[in-house]
Amino acid sequence: MPPLVFLSWKSLLNRRFTALLTVCAIALSIALLLAVERVRTDARQSFTNTISGTDLIVGARSGAIQLLLYSVFHIGNATNNISWESYRDIAGQPLVEWAVPISLGDTHRGYRVMGTTADYFRHFRYARERSLEFASGEAFGDVFEAVIGGEVARALGYEIGDPIVVAHGAGEVSFVMHDDKPFTVSGILKRTGTPVDRTVHVSLEGIEAIHLGWEQGMPPPDQVSAQEARDMGLTPNEITAFLLALKSRITVFKLQRAINDYKAEPLLAIIPGVALQQLWDLMGVAERALLIISAFVIAIVLVGMLAMILSSLNERRREMAILRSVGARPAHVFGLLASEAALLAASGLVLGVALFYLLLFAGQPFIEDRFGLSISITMPSSRELSMLAGVFVGGVLMGLLPAYRAYRYSLSDGLSMRI
Repeated sequence: MPPLVFLSWKSLLNRRFTALLTVCAIALSIALLLAVERVRTDARQSFTNTISGTDLIVGARSGAIQLLLYSVFHIGNATNNISWESYRDIAGQPLVEWAVPISLGDTHRGYRVMGTTADYFRHFRYARERSLEFASGEAFGDVFEAVIGGEVARALGYEIGDPIVVAHGAGEVSFVMHDDKPFTVSGILKRTGTPVDRTVHVSLEGIEAIHLGWEQGMPPPDQVSAQEARDMGLTPNEITAFLLALKSRITVFKLQRAINDYKAEPLLAIIPGVALQQLWDLMGVAERALLIISAFVIAIVLVGMLAMILSSLNERRREMAILRSVGARPAHVFGLLASEAALLAASGLVLGVALFYLLLFAGQPFIEDRFGLSISITMPSSRELSMLAGVFVGGVLMGLLPAYRAYRYSLSDGLSMRI
């Protein structure tokens, strides 16, 4: 260790209490900065990985973001439905590899109910082509069986074989229940960190069965029994949207234009990745606000370090004078104060990074289980390293002002008595 740095370390040990408080404040701010950055990047990664392997999402003509929100994130409602004939026509195009229909509109205890086919569990992908996996049970095989997401199972305590009563409508509270035709849980999906976790999946036939004879949102006077509904071989007249995968992605724009110009009814086809980027751009304000708040926290802590060093200067003027009297040049005094600031900043950085990873290891299971967000435990990224370097440089720069003031102190000023 260079003599000047060793002397700075000894000086800090002599004022260990205030130095420790400063280091802890820097460490906490560093941990906060890294946590915000890691959550921001992983949340964005999770957001963009919500749907993968789907080339087009088709719905009634509205807006790209609106279609994405209700079809993938199950937020909001469709402006209109799509006829089953249009779905069959487009799904049968030679360019299409597979198509999965989606029917929305009902809920179960605040969670959205989605009607679809068993193909959904085979073809739906998220997070770079990861497929859905069952934690227990299997896909629905009966009209009145349901597959629930991991969060639904955890929050409501459901297990295989439990009954589920679907509520009519997409509101948080519904006074009209489909209690005459309850569903049975046939499968529970593993957690994915996507809206799938918060969804109750049933068959399209099940959606049709619970709405038999309904008009204007009200049940018919003579309800059809569950067994009678099973025997009807129900086919939906309308669906909300559908997912498409093409045999060749080169043809995506060609089919997209054809669907947008579809003559039978007004449709809109969107590319999920493009719509996701547009939606994230709208949310960028909140993302930047988090970084700004973290930056202000860092700045306040560094200013606090500056205040601590400055406040100790008057108490250390005799110390500086003694150093000068034994041969230390003004540059040595300047370097001593600058080294102290660098040591404080470096110690705070090391402790802050250690605290961040400690909290990450301890809190990752809770965050993933409670919020469905998987926080990666990896080495600091280049962006995080550059932020840490910026904080260190800022700490060193903050130490230059007290170092300059100490440099200006003269030997006679340090030894003189003040009245």
